[in-house]
Amino acid sequence: MQIGVYQLKNNLIVAPMAGVTDRPFRQLCKKMGAGMAVSEMVTSNSLLWGSEKTKRRANHDGEVSPISVQIAGAEPEMLAAAAQYNADQGAQIIDINMGCPAKKICNVMAGSALMKNEQLVERILQSVVNAVNIPVTLKIRTGWDQQNKNALTVARIAENCGVQALAIHGRTRACAYRGNAEYDTIAAVKALVKIPVIANGDISTPEKARHVLEYTKADAIMIGRAAQGRPWIFREIDYYLNTGAYLPPPKVSEIHAVLMQHLNDLYQFYGEYAGVRIARKHIAWYTKGLTGSAGFRQKMNQLQTCEEQLSETNSFFTELSDHNQYLQYIKEEGAIAV
Repeated sequence: MQIGVYQLKNNLIVAPMAGVTDRPFRQLCKKMGAGMAVSEMVTSNSLLWGSEKTKRRANHDGEVSPISVQIAGAEPEMLAAAAQYNADQGAQIIDINMGCPAKKICNVMAGSALMKNEQLVERILQSVVNAVNIPVTLKIRTGWDQQNKNALTVARIAENCGVQALAIHGRTRACAYRGNAEYDTIAAVKALVKIPVIANGDISTPEKARHVLEYTKADAIMIGRAAQGRPWIFREIDYYLNTGAYLPPPKVSEIHAVLMQHLNDLYQFYGEYAGVRIARKHIAWYTKGLTGSAGFRQKMNQLQTCEEQLSETNSFFTELSDHNQYLQYIKEEGAIAV
């Protein structure tokens, strides 16, 4: 899989997720086998570039190449300026968000709402591609709703404007994350354009990854929610695609070690106050389905310091290890049980 001058080590990509794909999470997923990770979206509003939130999102210190930064907005000139700003901050690939279904994004005609206006899509893509000398990629959905699926038209516009890769989530904006993703539209786009196409939506197991790649003929797959609390999903899928065999599931001791490193990275990146609060959702994802996890998560939400969080996490996993319990995946559900 290649995007511009950047050759990825495989065709597995971490989807951009607001509040999730920060630098610690991106680094962890790359370490666990992802070929690329796209950042959470950065605003195109220059008035906010000096905020702590935006500065953190533009922080790529020590991140493994290629560094892909997603920008969001609805004004071609502002998005072009945002692309230039992030390229100056170290971005090696600029990704444009036309796939987010969130109301607060769509209400300002950004994200997937842009797919309603194909002329504006073209103006935005032309402006951003002309503004930077690094690859520009695009994330879209299949359309606005079931009656207005225009992914093929937008894909052709993107290719003509010089976009160098296209990621498609197999739902419309109206679907949000409900129902099942469909892959027929992604397959049709892949048959239409020559640029790399990345399939996204409901890819949570090695078998599903292979099915989507074979069915759509996509060049790569993008994984979002399935990686929350399961960053090792990338090595599992990579191994299965290459060998047809399964890696053994991670032991509790490895989950413990991965989580502890992730927590320390979060504290270092955000500081104690924000780090502890952001860590809570990650701890919940890592421990979902484990014996005693419900009570553990409830207690975790009351803790206020790094020291308390680390101590309780150590105690929880030590107790599991003492009983020699190991994680096993329920393939169809993508859930875990002990």
